[in-house]
Amino acid sequence: MRKKIDPAITTILVAAAVALVGGFGVNALTETETLFSSVASSAKADTASPTPQWAASATARVEPRDGEVRIAGEVGGKIVEILANNNDQVKAGDLLIRLDDEDYYNKIYAAQSEASVRERERADEAATGPALDRRNAADALFKAQQAVFEAHETFDNAYRAWKTANGPEDAVDNARKDLAAKESALESAKKKYADVQKMAGMPLEQRLESSLSLARSDLASAELALERTRIRAPADGTVLNVLARVGETAVPSPDSAVVVFGDMSSLRLRAEVEERDAAKVHVGQRVVVKADAFPDKTFEGTVTSISQSLGAPRIATRGPRRPNDVEVVEVMIALDGHPPLFTGMRVDAFFKLDNQAANNVSATSKTN
Repeated sequence: MRKKIDPAITTILVAAAVALVGGFGVNALTETETLFSSVASSAKADTASPTPQWAASATARVEPRDGEVRIAGEVGGKIVEILANNNDQVKAGDLLIRLDDEDYYNKIYAAQSEASVRERERADEAATGPALDRRNAADALFKAQQAVFEAHETFDNAYRAWKTANGPEDAVDNARKDLAAKESALESAKKKYADVQKMAGMPLEQRLESSLSLARSDLASAELALERTRIRAPADGTVLNVLARVGETAVPSPDSAVVVFGDMSSLRLRAEVEERDAAKVHVGQRVVVKADAFPDKTFEGTVTSISQSLGAPRIATRGPRRPNDVEVVEVMIALDGHPPLFTGMRVDAFFKLDNQAANNVSATSKTN
């Protein structure tokens, strides 16, 4: 005969079992939560990024102060004389390359003869009042134009003699000054002629006077065509590279430069900052520059301008290639002093954080 268990005892046993299981679960949950919290904190500490040293970095190329100027001929023609050499220090207007000009001189001589004939014919026509004032102003303007042309020829001959035959440098300086004076006189003559043309009651030109104006215009066009066979320095600066050779044919195309020119009085960088870092760069920001050619040196500069449009990168980067969809903004950086960098050299630019720049300025002020 089976014994019956007292219901009170059963209830007590069940309650004790539930309490035991429940306590174990709570303890287990508490331990699990504690372990997860510890791992998460450790992971957070391990993945926290250190304070960045630079605001941004970019690849850059070294350029002259106003960039490289690639000079091509204005007209096509055979190169007959090269007066420029690499690293020559030149002044604005100095003759660098001369193209074949024999045919151009023939046209100038013919135009001069025609202008002389028309001028003698015009002398038979009387002029008074405003018409006479216009004639005198036109004659003065023509003489000033011819004086400039002759001064240009004198200067070019003196410069060629100095470069090729060790001629006197004083002759070049004197010719340069005379040319500048003649050009100033020409500007004054142009202004006076324009003022005379505006006079009230100015009659129309007579037939012979009009023919003379046309002949003089043809002469000026012939002289201008000759000037286009002269490739000159666009400003004071340095000849960086001469790409032409005597006997070659110059082509009037920007892709067919014969001389590379630049102002080397100071250097700048053309940096390409990736789109994601564009907001971290601003005008006036200080920049540290490093070059592979000078591993133990650093150079500094200042951001002077930032392009307002994005474009594809044009400077090849070291290491892994950039994705094809990366766009960059061009940033111009003026370098301090006269660093021994070469134009076209690829360097790395590191843009300082604002607090770094402030600390550097403060340290410099204390030192001074």
